[in-house]
Amino acid sequence: MDHYDPQQTNDYMQPEEDWDRDLLLDPAWEKQQRKTFTAWCNSHLRKAGTQIENIEEDFRDGLKLMLLLEVISGERLAKPERGKMRVHKISNVNKALDFIASKGVKLVSIGAEEIVDGNVKMTLGMIWTIILRFAIQDISVEETSAKEGLLLWCQRKTAPYKNVNIQNFHISWKDGLGFCALIHRHRPELIDYGKLRKDDPLTNLNTAFDVAEKYLDIPKMLDAEDIIGTLRPDEKAIMTYVSCYYHAFSGAQKAETAANRICKVLAVNQENEQLMEDYEKLASDLLEWIRRTIPWLENRAPENTMQAMQQKLEDFRDYRRLHKPPKVQEKCQLEINFNTLQTKLRLSNRPAFMPSEGKMVSDINNAWGGLEQAEKGYEEWLLNEIRRLERLDHLAEKFRQKASIHEAWTDGKEAMLQQKDYETATLSEIKALLKKHEAFESDLAAHQDRVEQIAAIAQELNELDYYDSPSVNARCQKICDQWDNLGALTQKRREALERTEKLLETIDQLYLEYAKRAAPFNNWMEGAMEDLQDTFIVHTIEEIQGLTTAHEQFKATLPDADKERQAILGIHNEVSKIVQTYHVNMAGTNPYTTITPHEINGKWEHVRQLVPRRDQALMEEHARQQQNERLRKQFGAQANVIGPWIQTKMEEIGRISIEMHGTLEDQLNHLRQYEKSIVNYKPKIDQLEGDHQQIQEALIFDNKHTNYTMEHIRVGWEQLLTTIARTINEVENQILTRDAKGISQEQMNEFRASFNHFDRDHSGTLGPEEFKACLISLGYDIGNDAQKKTGMMDCEDFRACLISMGYNMGEAEFARIMSIVDPNRLGVVTFQAFIDFMSRETADTDTADQVMASFKILAGDKNYITVDELRRELPPDQAEYCIARMAPYNGRDAVPGALDYMSFSTALYGESDL
Repeated sequence: MDHYDPQQTNDYMQPEEDWDRDLLLDPAWEKQQRKTFTAWCNSHLRKAGTQIENIEEDFRDGLKLMLLLEVISGERLAKPERGKMRVHKISNVNKALDFIASKGVKLVSIGAEEIVDGNVKMTLGMIWTIILRFAIQDISVEETSAKEGLLLWCQRKTAPYKNVNIQNFHISWKDGLGFCALIHRHRPELIDYGKLRKDDPLTNLNTAFDVAEKYLDIPKMLDAEDIIGTLRPDEKAIMTYVSCYYHAFSGAQKAETAANRICKVLAVNQENEQLMEDYEKLASDLLEWIRRTIPWLENRAPENTMQAMQQKLEDFRDYRRLHKPPKVQEKCQLEINFNTLQTKLRLSNRPAFMPSEGKMVSDINNAWGGLEQAEKGYEEWLLNEIRRLERLDHLAEKFRQKASIHEAWTDGKEAMLQQKDYETATLSEIKALLKKHEAFESDLAAHQDRVEQIAAIAQELNELDYYDSPSVNARCQKICDQWDNLGALTQKRREALERTEKLLETIDQLYLEYAKRAAPFNNWMEGAMEDLQDTFIVHTIEEIQGLTTAHEQFKATLPDADKERQAILGIHNEVSKIVQTYHVNMAGTNPYTTITPHEINGKWEHVRQLVPRRDQALMEEHARQQQNERLRKQFGAQANVIGPWIQTKMEEIGRISIEMHGTLEDQLNHLRQYEKSIVNYKPKIDQLEGDHQQIQEALIFDNKHTNYTMEHIRVGWEQLLTTIARTINEVENQILTRDAKGISQEQMNEFRASFNHFDRDHSGTLGPEEFKACLISLGYDIGNDAQKKTGMMDCEDFRACLISMGYNMGEAEFARIMSIVDPNRLGVVTFQAFIDFMSRETADTDTADQVMASFKILAGDKNYITVDELRRELPPDQAEYCIARMAPYNGRDAVPGALDYMSFSTALYGESDL
């Protein structure tokens, strides 16, 4: 019970010292007081299991009077006398009167003998004194108390009702509308106030009395007929009855306030739990996607064809364009959700959220780094494989072409070398065969280079792991075996011809000369045709210019070659002239060679036709390389603009996040404008992606016009989007912290200035020592572990402060602060964590003790709460939330179904397990 001021008691009791006892003799007033005071006493005595019937008789022995005082005061009185004698009764009544006097109540002309004798006037006066002290005195409204406070409360509550005008505690209540208005104001569902009429006071009074008794547990202390039949109803009776209304409704208001506090706390807890579940699901989905994607990127199984590898490259492009960007957004959103959740937990004084093992933001960043590393290696592997397959296709085609030419040349050579024509030949024929064989050997030697080239190409195909290497090796082995056989057969035939050379004397020198000159010229033409038809692959202008220069040099040799052709044809014409002149019998063609003038002319004409075709192919390739160079320059020009632009934006965002220009809202608007300008820049990135795709389709692998690759641009762009989103989220969280904690803009600027001063490397975070120095600069006193913040220092403390230059930080205290600002133990302190810590030093938040006190109000001051009380006082969903999580109460005063709200309250704030 509140402290009682005797002076105040004398003030409110003074008017009652001179009350007119003669009025109590008025039958109407006496009747009203008897009924009202009796009902008031019984409303308390029934809590002790008893009641009174006659107010002046039942209090004579003092026993029930002492019991009444114990019930309404909650205190124990002296032990009563159980005897039946008058002296025992007077003793009991005196004990009661002494207790009343001990509460600062001055009793006027009321003695124990008068109560024991059953004096009606004194008994009613004593009961009225008790009612004033224990039911009305404690009423306080706007610095008014007792009677004035109760009257002001009634006026305030009935003010919205136009037909109610409470000015006193007698005639203002005769029409009954005042009682109905009080009930309707607090419990509108109990009375249909619109149907009440001022001209029907009897119905109004009975309605109010019946509803109050049935729903508000206020007994009927008045009779409607007595109030209506009395010109001026008894003021004390009315005050006594109205005070019961005050106590009934004021208790309900406290319960409603307590329920609202619990609802608020539970709503915050439920929202945070949902955010935690959403984070866990999003993190699991993103990690699962990374886990599935990395093996695909790490698969280095090569394909055998360019088409298959091009399909892999196209699949990789689809991954970069379609599949990865949404995941980048999910990763960014995940970090934003995590930061927002941690901010809300700190603002609601909850412990920091620790995701499941392997689902921390750092774990996701590590997994993402592994993904990008695999992605980079996969792209490099694809391009290298395409280059390798392109080289293999070129070499394979070159091998087949040279092998076909060689096989065509060797066709029939073995059969020719195995002929026995020299056995029946004439001397001239033998000489011719010998010369012919010498020419063949010359031709064979000329083909040695081609065989070696074929073998070298086959070896390179094997080293490059060509998929059809077995067939290449088989064909190469066949050519080499055939070549070795030709060598052996050639040697064998020469030996045979030399044995018969002595039998052959003449040989046509002209035919021999013709054969000697025609064979190398023919070989030269075959080589020229082979070179002119040879495929080529180049990647730069310089390479195609080199081929063009070589081709021009070749064309410059054509006039000399034509002279050689005409000279060879002149030898043949001279032979014909000698034959015609000397009538030589020519049974066949030149015995020393199979190359005819017609064949030479045919091959020469073919060479002349191949030259312009080669010119056209080189021109087309030159044009293609020029187009490729244009693509390189076009990509380089854009990349050299976009790359520095991204870097500049990153630096500008960094400056905005650490500078203090304007309010946080100004910084947020500035950042959003930057975000809008960055998003509007996206078409230029897309255009650069299109140019990059054209470069890849053109198989361009290097670019001397820029140091930026598309990978650099993509990574920079993704980092820029992530940085602007993260910076906006940080400023929003700072606004949320500022508004929730009531921090002024000047304080925010001071915090930011101190943080920036000690953030030497502009990383946006502080190390432990930097954070300690920053706290000291703000005047935050963290001394030794035993020091407490009392707002003052004694002499020894002040001297120690001066000696240590102020703020000597103990290791344990600083470790405690670091556990608050760096719960994940990363070794750095972000500005948001710094702001949260500084705001926590001055802000007031809900605590476990406050929530515990609210539950105790709902439980009616019990140490436990029941299911019915929770469902009656809280909304359904939050009541069920508490029921599902509260542990059973096991105290000595426990009842069946009792729940422990104390452990539940501490668990809400992380002080125990929920």
